Parts: sequence; structure tokens; C-alpha cells
Amino acid sequence: MCQILEIEGGDLLVPPTNFSAVEDNCIYRSGFPQSSNFTFLQSLNLRSIIYLCPEPYPEQNLEFLRINNIKLFQFGIDGTKEPSAMSSCAITEALKVITDVRNHPVLIHCKRGKHRTGCLVGCLRKLQNWCMSAVVEEYKHFSGTKWRETDLKFLESYDVSCIRHCLESIIYRYYGAKKRRLLYSEESLQKSQMTPVL
Repeated sequence: MCQILEIEGGDLLVPPTNFSAVEDNCIYRSGFPQSSNFTFLQSLNLRSIIYLCPEPYPEQNLEFLRINNIKLFQFGIDGTKEPSAMSSCAITEALKVITDVRNHPVLIHCKRGKHRTGCLVGCLRKLQNWCMSAVVEEYKHFSGTKWRETDLKFLESYDVSCIRHCLESIIYRYYGAKKRRLLYSEESLQKSQMTPVL
């Protein structure tokens, strides 16, 4: 159900269909945003949008992104019901965007915010160590009666170890290098304090 809010000045905040927070104040999901949703999206202070369809992004939406300095990441996943339609590679690349806090707040969307969006969010939940039954329950909540067995099979088989390894590598490179710099600074400070003044 779509909740419409009125703000000061009489403007209406209309969220896109199937809108919800995945993680408060940083990751959101929805169906395809229409121009009537732009004021609502502005209220989220988005930095990024992840678009999961192969079709070109409409010009009015691109203009909205330009005006609001929002980055667009497009991963063209086919929306068919075929088991091979969901691409593990595209999902992994999209997860890298989601887990990079420099892209937050981020909105994930496809056309209706059900299958492709549901699979990406489900894979994020697996990365967050949710149990499979909770992942499936959330997927089915947003896809309603239109849930697909092929999507559930994809969610069950998606291996998060690749993205987890990638994230650990980034964390080690950043924090490991920072820690080495701090240790080097502390050693330099200790040596300078130990050096006798003549």
C-alpha cells in the first residue's frame, strides 16, 4: 500500500510503488519511480540509484538524477521467468555498490520492485547472515502472489562467499594500511622521545 504524505507548502510526498526501507536511512527498495515520486525521493537525500532493468533510463528520470546529483548504476538483468535470467555476476556487482557506504543512501529498483529487486535484496540478506526462511519470507512479502520458484532457487544457490571475500579484502587494504601508518607514526614518536638531546 502506498502512503501519501503532505509536507509544508501543500506538496505531496508520494513514494514509488512497493517502496520500503531495507536498512533505515541508507538502503531503500521500490518499483520504478515516476515523476510524481520525485519530491518523495528528494526527501531521502539519495546519493545513488541501482536500476536492475536492461531498458534505457527515461530522460525525465535522468534529468532528476542530474539535478539532484544522484549516481545511476545500471545492471541490465532480464525480467523473464527463465531460470538463467538472473545473473550471479550482475547481482555480485550490484552488491558491491550497495555495500559501499559512499553510495548511501541508495535506492534499488526494477519495474515493479518484486523479482529482480527481491533477488538482490535477498542476496544482501544472505550476506547479512539472515536464515534462508527469513530471506524467502521477505522476498514473498514484496512479490505477493507473483513469487517465482526460479527466484527462490536462485536465492538458495547464490554464493555470498565471493562478495564476502571481496569486502574483506577492501577492509584489510583500507584498515590494514591505516593501522600500519598509525603504528609507524607511534614508533617515530617513541624514537624521537627516546633520542637524547645534546
